[in-house]
Amino acid sequence: MQLTDLGTIKSLFARHGFSFTKSLGQNFLINPSVCPKIAELGGCDGKVCALEIGTGIGVLTKELALRTKKTVAVEIDKGLEPILNETLAEFSNIEIVFGDIMDIDLSRLFEERFKGEDVVVCANLPYYITSPVIMKLLEERIPVRSITVMVQREAADRICAAVGTRECGAVTVAVNYYSRPKKLFNVSRGSFSPSPNVDSAVIRLDVSQQVNYEVGDERLFFRIVKAAFSQRRKQMANPLSAELGISKQDLIKVLEDTGIKASARAEEVGMEQFAQLCRKLSKN
Repeated sequence: MQLTDLGTIKSLFARHGFSFTKSLGQNFLINPSVCPKIAELGGCDGKVCALEIGTGIGVLTKELALRTKKTVAVEIDKGLEPILNETLAEFSNIEIVFGDIMDIDLSRLFEERFKGEDVVVCANLPYYITSPVIMKLLEERIPVRSITVMVQREAADRICAAVGTRECGAVTVAVNYYSRPKKLFNVSRGSFSPSPNVDSAVIRLDVSQQVNYEVGDERLFFRIVKAAFSQRRKQMANPLSAELGISKQDLIKVLEDTGIKASARAEEVGMEQFAQLCRKLSKN
C-alpha cells in the first residue's frame, strides 16, 4: 500500500469514514522521499528502537519499523485506529499508544516499552505544538540518542540558529543547553495534503549525555533566559531586573562583570555568557 499516494489516502478515508481534524494540525505527507530520509538521518540503523509522536496514517511509522528493532508511536487521534490497523498490519514490531504526548509519563513509557534499549525519537510534529513537545522531551531527560523532527521552516531556523545572533530566541538557548541542533533538509509545502501555508524542515537534536554548560542553578538559568527574551528588542537589563527583583544598577554591574554590555539585548548574548551570568546571580 503506497501511503503517500493521494488516491490511496482518499480510499482509506472513505472506507473508514475518516475526516481530517483541523484542530490537530493534520497534514498528510504525499512526497514519498521524505519519511525514508527522516528515518535514515534520524539514526534508525536496525540496532535501535524508535519513539514516534503523531502517526498520521502511518507513513513515517512504516519507515521506522523497517529500520528499527521496535517502534512505539504515540497518537492523539483514536479515530485513526482502524486505519492504522490496516496500513501497519504487516508489522509485528509496532506498538501504538493512543494519548496526548503532553500528558504521558515518558519515564514510565520508556521503562515499560523499551526496557533499556537505545532509542531515537522521530516525528512529524504539528506546528502548533512544536516547541512544547521538544521541550518536554528534553526537560524530562528521557534516555534518547537524538530527536529528529519535521517542523515549520521558520521554527527550524530559529531552533538551529547560533546563540548570540539575531535569529536566536529563548527556545534556541534551551535546545542548546540540552543538545546539539542541526538542520537536515527542507520540505516544501507541496509535500503535504492538505497543503499548509508554510514550508517545513527536518532538524535533528543530538541529545547530550552530560551537561553542556555549568549554570549553578538550572531553574534560575531558564528564568533568566525567558525574561531576557521576553522583550527581545530591548535592553535585557530591564526585564531581568523586574523578574529577579534586583535593582537595575546592581544588575548592570553583574552583567558587566560577566562581560555583557549594559545595553545588550538577549540576542547578543552567547551560551557561556548566559551560563556565567546565572552562576554569578545564583551566588547573590
